[in-house]
Amino acid sequence: MARLNVNPTRMELKKLKARLATAVRGHKLLKDKSDEMVRRFTVIVREDKALRDEVEAELSKALAQFAVARSVTPAYSAETAFAMPASPVSAECSTESVMGVDVPKIQIVGNLDAQGLPYTFSEMTSEADYSVILITRLFPKLLKLAETEKALRLLADEIERNKRRVNALEYVMIPQLEETIKYIRNKLDENERAAIVRLMKVK
Repeated sequence: MARLNVNPTRMELKKLKARLATAVRGHKLLKDKSDEMVRRFTVIVREDKALRDEVEAELSKALAQFAVARSVTPAYSAETAFAMPASPVSAECSTESVMGVDVPKIQIVGNLDAQGLPYTFSEMTSEADYSVILITRLFPKLLKLAETEKALRLLADEIERNKRRVNALEYVMIPQLEETIKYIRNKLDENERAAIVRLMKVK
């Protein structure tokens, strides 16, 4: 490991010892943070997997119901019936901190009521009603899934960055400082021995 290019003096030795102590403490803190982030990431992955399975099952059921509704309804009537939304829905987006990472939080604003259908009962069949109700109930879970998966991506990026910092400290900076401190100590010991030899010769 290449050492730092510094003058071998006691002042430099003191500075490097302080830097080494800070680097070791920082490495421990970053390692602990990385371990906790991985633990939180694992928990969120399990939640995401369960939510995704649930959403996919409900979505396939709703789409199958909608396919049945389309099969017994003329295409033009179906397109006209679903051209306008049943009720306006908006969402408030904010963030929350997970181990120092800002992850999104999405909150639905407004009444997401499945009873308000975008067509009259005479235009479509009851299969269409069931598909609209199923999709409406699924909408909050879809938003939650999007929120969770975005949080996972952000956490994964932060874990990767943190891992690079930990590795840089562990394999580059700390060994470099230790090597430089060892070199300065050897140099100072050598200078001290040379001074003692000179004094003995003078005596």
